Amino acid sequence: MNSGEVCDGAVLDGFHVGRVPAGVGDETSDFATEWDDVSFASRVWERQTPEGHRADLRVHVLRGDRLVDLTALRDFLCEYHERDPVGWHLREFQHGSRVGLHDEVQAFWLVEPGVAVTVLTLPEFGDGLLPFARSIHTGDSGAAT
Repeated sequence: MNSGEVCDGAVLDGFHVGRVPAGVGDETSDFATEWDDVSFASRVWERQTPEGHRADLRVHVLRGDRLVDLTALRDFLCEYHERDPVGWHLREFQHGSRVGLHDEVQAFWLVEPGVAVTVLTLPEFGDGLLPFARSIHTGDSGAAT
């Protein structure tokens, strides 16, 4: 993908991944993992660098009974990313009718109890983080959830 293009990210585990920000790498990988009883369906956009590969953008659809509300999701992500919950300064954002949380490089929201989406990017793509996050919707209809 060249730096001027924006492409459609297709469907990942029941979610239409909307318009991928211009400039992210065009090599994509999908994989599934599980951590602490939460399953991850993931898509990564990366590029080859002289040092190896660099992940520019990641989307994870999370599914697990412990994800009961936004606070539980935040707590899970603090554990998963080994973040200090006190030092992780998050701000609210609207994703359709739902409220999510974000910092400069990560945005996440609870779709419904047990299902959440998180998006991570590099600081250089931070301006596109929230528009990209808001472009992710259930199904392939493109309708906001």
